[in-house]
Amino acid sequence: MKRKALVTGASSGIGKSITDVLLEEGWEVHGIGRSFYGESHSPDFHPIVLDLLDDRSLQNFLKTFDASRLSLLINNAGVAWYGPHETIRANEIQAMCRTDLEVPMVITASFLRRLRETHGTIINISSITALSPSPHGAAYGAAKAGLLHFTRTLFEENRKFGMKITALLPDMTDTGLYRHADFTVSDEDGAALLSETIAETVRFILHQPEGTVVTEMALRPQLHRLKRK
Repeated sequence: MKRKALVTGASSGIGKSITDVLLEEGWEVHGIGRSFYGESHSPDFHPIVLDLLDDRSLQNFLKTFDASRLSLLINNAGVAWYGPHETIRANEIQAMCRTDLEVPMVITASFLRRLRETHGTIINISSITALSPSPHGAAYGAAKAGLLHFTRTLFEENRKFGMKITALLPDMTDTGLYRHADFTVSDEDGAALLSETIAETVRFILHQPEGTVVTEMALRPQLHRLKRK
C-alpha cells in the first residue's frame, strides 16, 4: 500500500516540483490547486480543484477527504503582494494572512490526529522573510513569520508522537510569487533558486534516518539580485 501525501499549491511552482519528486519516490499524492494544466498523468496523482479561501469549499474538503494512510502534509500554497505597507489593500492583507498562515493551521488541525497515528511528517513552506524585517513585504513577512512560529511549536508538541515537522525557508525562487510586485527574479545565474531545488530539499528531509528531524532549513541563492519589471 502506497504512502499518501497531501500537497497544497500543487498546480505550479514549488508545489508542482514537490509533487513530481514525491511521485518519483513512490507516494500517492493528492494535490490541491485552483486549476491544473499539464499536470502529471501518473495514476498516483489526484488533483483536487479547490480555492483555499472559499470557506465552504475548504470545510467540505476537510470533512470528505479520505485521510486514511495520510502520512505527509506539505503546506505550500502561498500568495504575496509587495510595496510600502500603506499601498497594500485590506483584501490583499487578508488574502496573505489567510493563505500563508490561517489555512495551513486549519488544514493541520484537521489531520493532525491521523498524522500522529502514522508517525507522519509535516513540511511547511515558510520564507526567508520570516527571519528578519522585510521592507516592502511587511504583511507577507509577518504571515510567514507566524507560520515559522507555528511550525516550531507544532514540532515541540508532537515530537513525542514520533512526528517529524519542518519549516523550509526559501529566498527568491523562480516562481509566480512575484506577479503582484514591481520586481521579479534576476536572469543572472545564481540569483534565484529553482523550484526543483526546493523539491530536492524535501526529498533530502524525507530521507533522514529515524530519530533525526530537520526542524528548519533556509535556502538562499548565491547572489542577491532583483529585476525591475
